[in-house]
Amino acid sequence: MAHRFRRLALLALATAGAACFTQSDPVPVPTPKGARLVSVTVQYRQPNSCANESTACVNLVVFFGSWMRAGQEIYLASDPGSHLWTGVATGVPVNWPPVDEPYLVRVFDPHLVDTPTGGVTAARLVVGGQILDQFDQPGTTKESGLIYIDDSGVGRDPL
Repeated sequence: MAHRFRRLALLALATAGAACFTQSDPVPVPTPKGARLVSVTVQYRQPNSCANESTACVNLVVFFGSWMRAGQEIYLASDPGSHLWTGVATGVPVNWPPVDEPYLVRVFDPHLVDTPTGGVTAARLVVGGQILDQFDQPGTTKESGLIYIDDSGVGRDPL
């Protein structure tokens, strides 16, 4: 009985934690049946200094895309000796040429936790080789960059 109660308690905590963690994440875009999937390179340049006074700045940078479901976030790897973080998003549905809205992409940067964005940013982000220059809700905790992805995994600016 105690084992069953412990499992239920852990499940409740995991569900509550997931709900809190994903509350401000972009809403996943449904993947159409038969969609073409590609891998996309992600690069993020972290600011030189940490803006936090009370929070540690040693945590990893995390990438989110609106095609992702909770738990599919990507932890980017740091390039030693620089402020560059990189990773590869796999299984990205192609959405170029545009037939719908562009994807929303962003990172969580622990260097920016004590800023108005709460650590969320799309600034200094490169997706599929494309520097993001169009943003949704800039300067907020929901800041996101807008991007389309082609059959080669190359990022395309919204029209």
